[in-house]
Amino acid sequence: MPDYDVLVVGSANADLTVRVDRRPGPGETVTGGDLVESAGGKGANQAAAAARLGARTALLARVGDDAYGQLLLDAQRRAGTDVRHVLVERGARTGTATIVVGPDGDNAIVVSPGANARLSPADVTAARALVAASAVVSLQLEVPARTVRAAATVAAEEGARVVFNPSPAPERIDEQVLAVADPLVVNEHEARQLSQGEGNTAEEWAAALRHCGARSVVVTLGAEGALVLGADGRRPVRVPGVPAEVVDTTGAGDAFTGALAVRLAGGASLEEAARYAVRVGAAAVTRPGAQPSYPTARELDRQPATG
Repeated sequence: MPDYDVLVVGSANADLTVRVDRRPGPGETVTGGDLVESAGGKGANQAAAAARLGARTALLARVGDDAYGQLLLDAQRRAGTDVRHVLVERGARTGTATIVVGPDGDNAIVVSPGANARLSPADVTAARALVAASAVVSLQLEVPARTVRAAATVAAEEGARVVFNPSPAPERIDEQVLAVADPLVVNEHEARQLSQGEGNTAEEWAAALRHCGARSVVVTLGAEGALVLGADGRRPVRVPGVPAEVVDTTGAGDAFTGALAVRLAGGASLEEAARYAVRVGAAAVTRPGAQPSYPTARELDRQPATG
């Protein structure tokens, strides 16, 4: 049995969040609420989501030796993540994300990578034993593309399943990474962009992405749930959403991906894992923030299941 259910190789950011009555237009200034500092970053979010659900989780990331770096490490420890492989870089600034949240719960985000930009292929190579000890390796694109490629290559060589969330969405996905993505996890906007105009529906976008090389594809559909296209090539399956009172959508996609990785590590089918992940994502939007909004397994038991 692997030592870890989920290894996340990716970013760790401090989220600087302000809520506004309406988001400003070009050249406009609006007054917001109090600034809230919390732990975030797509990689750290997915690790925290997995750990809070009870999975044996490790994070490979870089932070600075500043207050934000300590905030991120403390948050991961509280979630239950093994942070022995988070590299603390002396004199570097920890990555930050400035988040503006509107009254509808939707957000606009600007990321300053900081130490995330220094996570290197050499860091991945040095952690090969950690990759080999993990059932699932979860990847995103808030760290250098060459590092993501290295992590995908090592994961494939060591027999770990790769969950790949290509966000922020690039113009084109690295073919080496795409070839081992099982699944590729994208939202509707990313699916449309990355499928390069092939089709007008989630089903058509998923088919196009699988044709491009992904082993399997999951398209998240917000309140409508998700669409799953498995490696067997059968018809895609829609997983219905769970009703939720939306407070803040920040990090909900990462909650979904982290939960998906947890269930896949446990041997669930892709459709079963997606049903579970939809429930986790729905729970996450009912609270403010990213990591602070993620449910534990016990809290999730009180949520309704999908149909």
